[in-house]
Amino acid sequence: MVRGKNMNVQLNPAPQTAGVQSPPSPRTLADTGINIVMLRDLLLKTVFRTNLDLVSALSRVMALQVPLVQELVDLARGQRLIEATGTLHANAGNEMGYQLTDAGKSRALDALSQSEYYGACPVPLAHYAEQVKRQSIRNIKLSREQLLSGMGHLILPPDLISNLGPAVTAGRSILFYGPPGNGKSSISHGIRAAIGDKVYVPRAIEYSGQVISVYDPIVHAAAESAVDDPTALRRTSNRYDNRYVFCERPSVITGGELSLDMLDLAYNPTARTYQAPLQLKATGGIFIIDDLGRQAEPPQKIVNRWIVPLEESRDILALQSGEKFTVPFDTLVIFSTNFHPNEIFDGAALRRIFFKIKIDGPDQANFLKIFAMVARKKKMPLDEKTLMHLLKVRFPTINNNYANYQPTFLIDQMIAMCEFEGIPTQMTPDLIDRAWGNMFVRQEDIAH
Repeated sequence: MVRGKNMNVQLNPAPQTAGVQSPPSPRTLADTGINIVMLRDLLLKTVFRTNLDLVSALSRVMALQVPLVQELVDLARGQRLIEATGTLHANAGNEMGYQLTDAGKSRALDALSQSEYYGACPVPLAHYAEQVKRQSIRNIKLSREQLLSGMGHLILPPDLISNLGPAVTAGRSILFYGPPGNGKSSISHGIRAAIGDKVYVPRAIEYSGQVISVYDPIVHAAAESAVDDPTALRRTSNRYDNRYVFCERPSVITGGELSLDMLDLAYNPTARTYQAPLQLKATGGIFIIDDLGRQAEPPQKIVNRWIVPLEESRDILALQSGEKFTVPFDTLVIFSTNFHPNEIFDGAALRRIFFKIKIDGPDQANFLKIFAMVARKKKMPLDEKTLMHLLKVRFPTINNNYANYQPTFLIDQMIAMCEFEGIPTQMTPDLIDRAWGNMFVRQEDIAH
């Protein structure tokens, strides 16, 4: 069975978020933008699948205001698809209970055979496109202080923020490249933390009578909100459209597992419903393609898939019938790779990636800052003799190539050795040598 995400939909007061206008709550059934027959069938399917008999309960599940659900119930009653049970529920403000008639059950089954979707009323694609404009990621203007704050404890090269700030503020595509283990992924997460505000994510959208689920609890972090008392005289829940969920700006991260079909609508042939692709779920937020070049698809082919979205701020999707349609594309796309861009892209692809930022390893001074910070966090006492041994004996063997991941790796190794030997946590030249040996694999021939 397929239902609207979050069956017990909360009716929430309009949250406060700077610069983002909330979607207005529909005051009439026509305001929902959904065909009246589709609305009626959604009600019948929801009653059939949930056995709910109170309008207030159906209102929460369908994400519609009580008067609108009552209007749908009255419509279905007039068509003899729903009937009153004759029972008043004292614990629910003396609400009348309702149930499906035999004709209503038959119609619900027929509607379910066409689509198993029930629950939250979808938002028409055209209405959703308007909301995307209201909360566009390109409306965000970050200061240097905000960006630095989002990066938290990261120790960064002095010119990185100067290069990164304009890229994030523009809301255009970014390519991070450079040696592995130097924080490209951490910087991507820092950007998300710096943005910091919230957006409205539809539970589902509707196009040409088809329902596409968008809200995904795995991707979207819902903000805290209050629940209205359905018996209260004064309601706050009509301040914004409850078909949306108020969320942190989404952040979708993919790596070597990314395939091109993950960027298409996912059709469930049993339920006859659609699941939004990753980039649509990331609307208003960030889409991070990590480890570019490790996917089964060539990097050039992956970037080619983004040409239209990146240039025209729209994406093209296709229904199972083959019908194609356009959805808004409002996402900061971050590509991250350990390869040099000239090795994996042609000139045309590189032109379409607006900002290219190299993330190098730290110099010796920043390496020592990172090492000291990690040691302090993991309660590892620093030892000057060991550090000098590391810098003077070990690093020259790799041409003094420092990387951000090395302090954590070496310190974790030494902690594990101390725990095994039953000695206090400490660093010594011998322990650092053993840890160093685990950081690299010696080149040698192995007989098979």
